[in-house]
Order: sequence, then structure tokens, then C-alpha cells
Amino acid sequence: MKSLVDHLSQYAAYHRDPRNIVSHFMGIPLIVVAVAVLLSRPEWVIAGFWLSPAVLVALASAWFYLRLELRLGVLMTVLLGLCIWLGHVLAQQSTLVWLSSGLAMFVIGWAIQFVGHHYEGRKPAFVDDLTGLIVGPLFVVAELAFMLGMRQELKEQIEVRAGVVRVNPNRAAA
Repeated sequence: MKSLVDHLSQYAAYHRDPRNIVSHFMGIPLIVVAVAVLLSRPEWVIAGFWLSPAVLVALASAWFYLRLELRLGVLMTVLLGLCIWLGHVLAQQSTLVWLSSGLAMFVIGWAIQFVGHHYEGRKPAFVDDLTGLIVGPLFVVAELAFMLGMRQELKEQIEVRAGVVRVNPNRAAA
């Protein structure tokens, strides 16, 4: 199994332009919440526990994150729990509200992502490796930690492999 540094370095290689990273701070949360919203129907109560496809996807994702690293895994699990809660709230609304809110967030989130990749001058990471879809949210959380001055040893390990964050000189005027 790839390590945390392996996954984040591979993903970071597609995300070295700060404008692209900023776009991910908006786009990825919108996409994650949208998936939680859209997968929150149907819902079942089994043995007193609320269950939906969104919960199952979140549990599998949490397991992935927790296996990579406990600290980030716990944080990602909490964040996924908040997304599932919001998805559940929107799934309780009318079909029009549920579906339109989920689809709107999904489309807007991806549009923002593609604008960021325009600045980067590279395709999204998931095009070459589908694990980019699950690593993306973790990347955003790690980048936020780096911006807050946390996890500098992890940042340095990623930069050794992927390079430092810098404006893409080929897209600087874009």
C-alpha cells in the first residue's frame, strides 16, 4: 500500500500552481458535499442506525484515510461526518431541492476545478489515477495545515518529490 507521502506527492505533482490549489479549496469541498447530498437517498434505518449509500462511501473513505495516518484520518472522518450530516439534511427536503442542490454543487465544484487546472496547465490527477478522487480531499486538508504552519515535515517530504508551489510561468498572464 502506498504511504501518505506517496499519495500526497503523486497528487501534489499535478497541483503546484497556487491558483490551482486555491481553486481546490473551493471546488473539492463542493464536490464532496454534493456527492454526500446525492448519495443520501435512499435512506434506511437498520437496527436503529441510519444508513445510506453516502454513509457507506464515507465509511470506506474514512477507512482509507485512517490507514494512511491516524491524525489526518481522524480529521478527515470528522469532516466526512459533517458532509454526511449536510447531505442527510438536504436529502430530507423535496426532491427538487435535494437534486438541484446536489447537482448544482457538483457542477460548480468541477467547473472551479477545471479553471484551476487551466492555470496549472495540467489535467486533473484522477485522469491518470482514479485514486486522485479520494486523495483530493486529503490534499486540501493537508494544504490547509501547511498554510497554518502545521505539518512542515510532511510538506517538505512532498516538496522533495513534487517540487515547490509556484505560479506556472507558462500561465502567469492567464
